[in-house]
Amino acid sequence: MPDSIPPTGPAQAPPEINTQDCDVLIIGGGPGGSTAGALLAERGFKVTLLEKARHPRFHIGESLLPANLPLLEKLGVADRVRAVAMEKWGAEFVSPWHEPSGQTIRFEEAWDKSMPYAYQVRRSQFDEILLRNAQRKGAHAVESCRAREVEFRPDGGGATVDAEHSDGRRERWTARFVIDASGRDTVLGKKFGTKQRNPKHNSSALYAHFKGAWRHPGQAEGNITIFWFDHGWFWLIPLADGCTSIGAVVWSYYLKTRNKPVKDFFLDTIAQCPGLAERLRGAELVSDVEATGNFSYSCEQTHGDGYLMIGDAYAFIDPVFSSGVMLAMQGGFFAADTVETCLRRPEHAAAALRRFDRETRRGPKEFSWFIYRVTNPIMRDMLMGPSNVFRVKEALLSMLAGDIFGKTPIWGSLRMLKAIYYMLSAANLRRSWRAARQRRFNITAADRSDALAGPF
Repeated sequence: MPDSIPPTGPAQAPPEINTQDCDVLIIGGGPGGSTAGALLAERGFKVTLLEKARHPRFHIGESLLPANLPLLEKLGVADRVRAVAMEKWGAEFVSPWHEPSGQTIRFEEAWDKSMPYAYQVRRSQFDEILLRNAQRKGAHAVESCRAREVEFRPDGGGATVDAEHSDGRRERWTARFVIDASGRDTVLGKKFGTKQRNPKHNSSALYAHFKGAWRHPGQAEGNITIFWFDHGWFWLIPLADGCTSIGAVVWSYYLKTRNKPVKDFFLDTIAQCPGLAERLRGAELVSDVEATGNFSYSCEQTHGDGYLMIGDAYAFIDPVFSSGVMLAMQGGFFAADTVETCLRRPEHAAAALRRFDRETRRGPKEFSWFIYRVTNPIMRDMLMGPSNVFRVKEALLSMLAGDIFGKTPIWGSLRMLKAIYYMLSAANLRRSWRAARQRRFNITAADRSDALAGPF
């Protein structure tokens, strides 16, 4: 007997999607998105902020810069952050190729003496403080909700954003303006195909938290330490609760050599750096080990018709100088000013967007010159034996403090510092040539490894 065919009823219509409207929709509830959301809501705009996770949530990048502190004051969260943070008065560089092997720089030695310290923070606490502040200022924050589709109207009349909640519900917003602060997701960079791996710097990262790591005594307890080793560099970031963040930033080809569990590979990598291994002797690994490939990238554009991109949604190079959070938050301030101009004074929009583009590109550009050279032996020599001729040390410390958007007159001295670097490179031509050849090999090997193995 043939199988009976069940009767068919009328086709069910897809569930109706709830649609809302706002002036500004922000994708991402990290430091950049929450900063822009707080400022725009404070200025009277109807702001919706979509965050794919639920705060508090883990995030790497715990080291702030002195230039973060004035931004926290302007947002009204300085006291809340101070309560959960560890003070960071300087940075220590440790090199196995120099004697003595350690060199500490203090932010109070920078050009502007008014920003002598920064903070180390657990990002789960820090990011939640910023998001809740945006809510207090009037932003509508929707957590556990991921932006899935963004469609811009051809007439420049705003955008439609479809999002999905963690329980599967769909929701839609119409917005006059969109800010992409989605971090490494780079929602709009992927949509428009503008996200490109950085051809000048290709790195990957492994990281975890330890308890019981040795710390310097006194005021130096909270200093970040950078350890160079054969395959890249490590960070050591002390946190206020007794944990220490440890990360290895390595050439991507090295990460591709992994033939064992990530945890074991990370511990073996630490063992290759005696200075760090000594600091961790007796320490306990208290988190999973995470790995990230294809670490460095940028998007071809910072803005378009009806949208801006800030922070890691636009570009990320390398965390060696802890610039990520500062650039994201500063981008939030730039974005708020730009969106306000575009929506309230459209006759000035073109000039505002040009200014936004210039300032957004400026931060990664200024940091990247040093980042590209931080593993070069000439630059290592300069960092391990800093000189203040022509005030170059003060200027460098100001840049490392994030003091690049104000009026501190560091640029002439930074040009002189670069000139000294090039002169030393020319005077040590064979050494410089070997270093440049090795860097080209590392990047080429990473490209070839990625082509063969795909994403990590």
